[in-house]
Amino acid sequence: MRYISLLLPLVLTACATGNWGDGRVTVVTASNGQEFGGASCAVMNNVASWNVTTPGTLEIGRASGELRIICNKPGYRTSELRLPPYGQQSGSSMGVGLGGGSGGVGLGLGFSLPISSGGGSYPPRIVVNMYPL
Repeated sequence: MRYISLLLPLVLTACATGNWGDGRVTVVTASNGQEFGGASCAVMNNVASWNVTTPGTLEIGRASGELRIICNKPGYRTSELRLPPYGQQSGSSMGVGLGGGSGGVGLGLGFSLPISSGGGSYPPRIVVNMYPL
């Protein structure tokens, strides 16, 4: 029984970890399939906002809600792109079992933890299409 108290924190830590990528996002702009630079873009999620001139790379970190990108450049219409994070996890599951010894006593424990990671990741390269006026 005393081993459960030693094992449980280790198992809970393993269930709560995830792969979030490196948090870097490159924003580029294109028109008719041709990439071009020099657009001013505002990038925002639930936690922060950034300004970038395309092509540009941002250190966004772990995803937090929808990523919204608004780009402007003279001679082009304002373009907006909204991206949900991918790989988002809504919870974790865990199970622990101990077999009985010669007495035939056993213990089983299983539950789901509603841990919202609030995470996932954004694509490492995002192309915002812009259209001439």
